Amino acid sequence: MSVKKVHDNQPKEFKFSVENIKKIEQILSRYPEKNKKSAVMPLLYLAQKQNDNWIPLAAMKHIASYLAMPYISVYEIATFYSMYNLKPVGKHFIQVCTTTPCLLRGADKIVKLCKENISLNENEISKKGSCSWMEVECLGACVSAPMVQINDDYYEDLDEKSTKEILISLINDKPLKPGSYRGRKNTAPEKNLIVNGEKNA
Repeated sequence: MSVKKVHDNQPKEFKFSVENIKKIEQILSRYPEKNKKSAVMPLLYLAQKQNDNWIPLAAMKHIASYLAMPYISVYEIATFYSMYNLKPVGKHFIQVCTTTPCLLRGADKIVKLCKENISLNENEISKKGSCSWMEVECLGACVSAPMVQINDDYYEDLDEKSTKEILISLINDKPLKPGSYRGRKNTAPEKNLIVNGEKNA
């Protein structure tokens, strides 16, 4: 497994917003005082959301102080999980699942479209600064393969045409609606599919 790299240009300070401090108080209320360090992952997530979808070192140090735990322990967690970004990403952050089910159904074509329309390399912000993309492991939507996660939303049942339309919408900062691009609701069978001899309306 490759080591995640942190961003070179780091802000000197980080403080949670008033709104996030209230959320943190709610989170900490779920844990005994002696186990409050167990809240490190949700706090990292809040820091990421507050800081344009990436976590600076100052935020990790602030969280370590907040939870009375060693900074290195926070750093180890942030660098281990792919859901934490350690350098700036685009306003529209595209995560392309390339695990086996998605790859078998065309995820490699989605990667190719990202290279053609967003940036040639992973984790490289587009010229307009609005998008970036990366390959990730399973996002847990295998039945809707191939799929991508854009910020917090899932775009599923994709093909080359729908993927390109989605990418262009992001570039123009007018994101298309998330969900299935074959007209399915959640993981329901597709319309007009024959199941046990009966047509699904």
